[in-house]
Amino acid sequence: MFLKLFFKLKTLTFAQNFSAVLTICKRLFAVLFFVVAGFSAFASEEHGHEAGEKKQGFNASEVIFGHIGDAHDWHFTDIGETPVSISLPVIMYSADKGISVFSSSKFEHGHVPYDGYRLLEKHYVAEHADAGLTKDDLGRIIRVDENDQPVQGVKFYDFSITKNVASMLISVLLLLVIMLTVAKKYKKNGVMKAPSGFQNALEPVIIFVRDEVAKPNLGNKYMRYMPLLLTLFFFIWINNLLGLIPGGANFTGNIAVTAALALVTFIVMLFSGNKHFWGHLFNPPGVPLGIKFLLVPIEIISLFIKPIALMIRLFANILAGHIIILSVVSMIFIFGALSEVAGWGFVPVSLAFSIFMFFLELLVAAIQAFIFTNLTAVFIGQAIEEAHHHDHEHEEYHKHNPETGQEYNVSENTIVA
Repeated sequence: MFLKLFFKLKTLTFAQNFSAVLTICKRLFAVLFFVVAGFSAFASEEHGHEAGEKKQGFNASEVIFGHIGDAHDWHFTDIGETPVSISLPVIMYSADKGISVFSSSKFEHGHVPYDGYRLLEKHYVAEHADAGLTKDDLGRIIRVDENDQPVQGVKFYDFSITKNVASMLISVLLLLVIMLTVAKKYKKNGVMKAPSGFQNALEPVIIFVRDEVAKPNLGNKYMRYMPLLLTLFFFIWINNLLGLIPGGANFTGNIAVTAALALVTFIVMLFSGNKHFWGHLFNPPGVPLGIKFLLVPIEIISLFIKPIALMIRLFANILAGHIIILSVVSMIFIFGALSEVAGWGFVPVSLAFSIFMFFLELLVAAIQAFIFTNLTAVFIGQAIEEAHHHDHEHEEYHKHNPETGQEYNVSENTIVA
């Protein structure tokens, strides 16, 4: 079957090839998502019954935010009473204890302390509310004494590899492997030979970023910023797609991550700004003095609003998509808690809408990567824009390209691919 599919894809054009592969991936991810989500929910319910616990209602918010939140272990599902998860390394540093490195499994999902540290879980936070612990502290690591009591005033640093950090490392590894493989092919075959494999898939995307993002916004200086723009685009796109895989981490749906990406754009924009940019910011030309006192603070505020808008847009769109998909799946168990017939009756509706949203999220993953990259180019382009001095009488036009002989009628500053 796989050989037949492979030879079929080899005979298609690039556009058909890419579309066919994407369609197959969509179906595979959708099926896997619902299998894992449904199995996990039912397994958790069975676990409660087998342990003899009192049956509780389905807590949708707890399940949803548990899936999209960061954690010190990478949980996939539950098989009976056994959770299927990967324990991630905990790396702590304090002046009195030095560096402590151990597996998060030592915490036993927050039930026991280890080496003077404790991973906060619901029951411990409720029992020690008088120490200032709240539900917002769930999943955080604190210092405890020999009696397992919170220690106040002791400074320590958490360098642990959480689920989001592990996902980031995986995406960086994928990005390096893909890009270095493509670069090696270009180095070996040159640019005149027809691309193949990943090279064939990535070349149109790279050309698109160059022609539709970099050149229109950055002008003749576009090559200086192409590495940044390509890195941002592919890094965000890969992480968006990894977040849609069943069991994947909600990396770009974390506001700390999008804030870091926006900060990179902000720093590059500030250091790229020229005299024309700063002059318009602090001393707008052609504006009455009284208006400048009102306009300059607005311009300074807008300077900081740009990275904030980048941060919130990416974070909100990715997070909202994950919440919607998980909410629709959760509707099955919410109706099931009311009536078993209602639960099973809502399954087709929930699955149909979830599949539609999943397909939409695959499109949103690429769109959000493009929007973030395009706005980065726009903001940097505003910072490097030169003063305009139009003199149409002395502007030189050329009928032929002196190197290729191509006929066109453009000015000297126009970029011709």
